[in-house]
Amino acid sequence: MSKLAIITGASTGIGAATAARLQRAGFSVISIARRDCEVEHVVSINADLTQPLQNDAQKQLIDACVNSEQVALVHCAGWLTSDTAQTVAADALQHALQVNVQAPAMLNGLLLPHLPAGSGIIFVSSTLGSKAVPGALSYVTSKHAVDGLMRATCQDLAGSGVHTACVSPGFTDTQMLRNHVGHDQQILDSIASGVTFNRLIDPDEIAATIAFCIANPVINGSVIHANLGQIER
Repeated sequence: MSKLAIITGASTGIGAATAARLQRAGFSVISIARRDCEVEHVVSINADLTQPLQNDAQKQLIDACVNSEQVALVHCAGWLTSDTAQTVAADALQHALQVNVQAPAMLNGLLLPHLPAGSGIIFVSSTLGSKAVPGALSYVTSKHAVDGLMRATCQDLAGSGVHTACVSPGFTDTQMLRNHVGHDQQILDSIASGVTFNRLIDPDEIAATIAFCIANPVINGSVIHANLGQIER
């Protein structure tokens, strides 16, 4: 069976881990990101997800879908910034919505006519898609929207044989998280202390959850919280 995975944001973090895991599972993998995916044999399309894909990239993706018997479309790309209700800037909020919400919706619209039955669309949201913390207004807002986008997509695909799910990671040890906290180990340790396992999540653990969602259409329309059990204070 010819299996294809198209993963946004596969140059690093959860996206790269997902690319490696799905490749081991027999998928050909195409990455869409600003930088090349370093996983061997992954085909990289360099793109800024705040902008429409170039025509040649669109054709490449459509042709790859048409020639595949199963497609996993995984929306891993995300953008996180520090802002609050008092400091939020219009361009920051717009950027978060473009990368985290608009880009997945537009990519779905492009590829859905070419996805065979048995394919899956997996959105990577966040624990902050259903709760909030201070200092991340644009990110929290956009991730709440991702959950809604998945649910609406599920309803619109009824009868198509294409299923959807939303994986909502907790605090995962990625470059994005480390950049967000200024590489402060004390902050990272404090974050880990709020998890029942007292550690950050490994990106491959989220990749395994994504792979499970791809393989199990019974979870169609579901939000899967993959957070090691957060301690409610």
